[in-house]
Parts: sequence; structure tokens; C-alpha cells
Amino acid sequence: MRLGGDYRHPMERERTSAIRAVLIDIDGVLTVSWEPLPGAVEAMERLRAAGLPLALVTNTTSRTRASICARLMAAGFPVTSDDILTAPAVTAAYLREHHPGARCLLLNSGDIQDDLTSVTLVGEPEERAGPESDVDVIVVGGAGDEFDYTALNRIFHHLQRGAHLVAMHRNLYWRTADGLDLDTGAFLLGLERASRVEAKITGKPSEAFFAAALAHLGADPSATLMVGDDIEYDVLAAQRSGVTGVLVKTGKYLPETHRSADGTPDHVIDSFAALPDLLERLASDSR
Repeated sequence: MRLGGDYRHPMERERTSAIRAVLIDIDGVLTVSWEPLPGAVEAMERLRAAGLPLALVTNTTSRTRASICARLMAAGFPVTSDDILTAPAVTAAYLREHHPGARCLLLNSGDIQDDLTSVTLVGEPEERAGPESDVDVIVVGGAGDEFDYTALNRIFHHLQRGAHLVAMHRNLYWRTADGLDLDTGAFLLGLERASRVEAKITGKPSEAFFAAALAHLGADPSATLMVGDDIEYDVLAAQRSGVTGVLVKTGKYLPETHRSADGTPDHVIDSFAALPDLLERLASDSR
């Protein structure tokens, strides 16, 4: 398979290339604060030209799939809403399956209700705690100003009364244009320890999230590659699911977290711009 060159028929490409689908994180890989990283748009165009199936898999909880798609398209990325798999969308599927009809209290920074289809949302986290029957499930998304004492304390009260705890992710921080900012995991750890309730994680790094992404593409994990800037939640989590992991040195990447990680990425590249060349090398090696 040649990316940006002379392309083979898809069936021939399938016989000669070890990688037949790609999963791509967004924040810190394609963009930072929604501004495209150098060479990212051009690399995405090369993947599209090669006809390689891909999905953008993100723990972003501040925007809907449609909103994310609009921002990426405005930046020049050749993507559609169908290419995007978000933690809220996977969370909605989890709640429909495991807590059908449950009354859910959402704590999240941003409006994602359009992606929480068939989920019954009740109340506001900053309101005083009501009767025990008010809330069946606490759903925690991305952190922001909404994560104040009043909201967290109300959630703590509901957890003490028996509410389930579902979190879209447990990322400790994320990269913005101003540097690293605290994220949900910093608050979630306190809620879990205080209430003695363990959260069910529906986004990355859960196996369920990667299974949903692979099913979305109809891809086999052994023939799929995951690109991310978070060595634990993107790369090593994907590798535990049988997917080839690629760590990029952009976004939240830090040399110290790389050195102290629980495992070793299959591949490390400077940025997403280098991915097409890596895929060409892997295709050549598989022949």
C-alpha cells in the first residue's frame, strides 16, 4: 500500500498490508484547543486517499459528534460525523443496555445531550440533594467549572444512597493552548474513595470502548492500529485489546510518563504527520 502514491485495489491491499484500519485520538493528536497540529490535515488526506478505514475515537465530552465534525471540517480535515466515536455516544449505549429507563444525573462541562439518546436526564448537579428515588445513576463527563463543591457534594450524597457511578473517562489532565489542565480523573478518585463506589468507565481505556470502535469499522484488532498521545489510556489500552499502538510526542505526551509507563508502545513517532510513512513501512515489512 502506498499512501499518497500508486494505490492497489482494496482486495490486493488487504492481502499485502498488516494494518487495514486505523483508530485516531483527536485532542493532542490531530488538534490542540481545536487548532490543527502541523501536518495533521495533510496526513489525514493521505489516509483518505489510500482508502484506509478509520475512526476518530475520543474521550472529548464537551461537544457532540456533529459539533466535533464541524470543527474538524472547518480546520480542513476530511471527516464526517460517522467517522467519530465519542465517549458520550458509547456511554449512552452502555446505559441503554445496563440501566434501561434509569434516572441519570449528568455532571459534565459542555452540552452533549444530543449524543445521549434514550437516556433520561434529571435535575442539575448544583441543586440540593433530593429524595433517594431522584437519581439511579450518576454520569460523569469532562471536568470544568461545573465541578464545584456543591455539585460534587450532591453527587456524593446520591452515591451514599445507592446510586450507580458511570464515568466517561478517568483522564487526570488534558492539553490546552495554555498547557495541561486538570480533568475528570482528579475529581473521580475522590468521589470513589469517599463513597466507596467504583466507577464504571465507558470511554478509553475501557475494553468496551475499543470493542465498540472495532465493531464500528468491522475491523479485526490484529489488523488495526491506534494513534494517541496518552500512553496509558490510548496506546497501552489499545494494545491490551490486541490493537497495534502508536504513541505520538504531541499533546499531553511527557517524557517522564513515557519512561514510567506500565508497558512499551509498539511504535513511537514525533507526530500524526509521520503516520502515513509508518504505515508504508509496516506494509512493506508485511510483504
